[in-house]
Amino acid sequence: MADGLDKIDRKILRLLQADGRMANADLAQTVNVSAATCHRRTQRLVEAGYIRTVRAVLDPDKVDLGALVVVGVVLDRSTPESFAAFERAAREIPAILDCHLVAGDFDYFLKIRVRDMADFNRLHAAKLIALPSVRQTRTFFVMKNVIDNAPFDI
Repeated sequence: MADGLDKIDRKILRLLQADGRMANADLAQTVNVSAATCHRRTQRLVEAGYIRTVRAVLDPDKVDLGALVVVGVVLDRSTPESFAAFERAAREIPAILDCHLVAGDFDYFLKIRVRDMADFNRLHAAKLIALPSVRQTRTFFVMKNVIDNAPFDI
């Protein structure tokens, strides 16, 4: 897929990863093309699926979601039906930011944002252990974000 990108496309993508609000005129000037050309290229990148969405990244502390928790989940059976049921139910929990099917000791890793440990405890007791087919969970409270949502190296 990335083979269809030239040097200018890659630069546009790098710049937009750093600042999705960058004005088209500024973007065009930085990549050294006209504003119309830059707009067409950016639209093509969106239409081709290179840019999925543009959104604001919120400060979790400002919105009272300062605790980041990673949860490893093991299901009691490995069937397409149990995976599908788990994934459907996980999508219904707003605190789950990411849900990844993984290989190894766990079936899934969940990235969760909550206010604090007590808030997580309530979520765990009310929702997480009730997710379909969950046999075991292992919880990791993040002490420090060293790298968080870094831009792709393209």
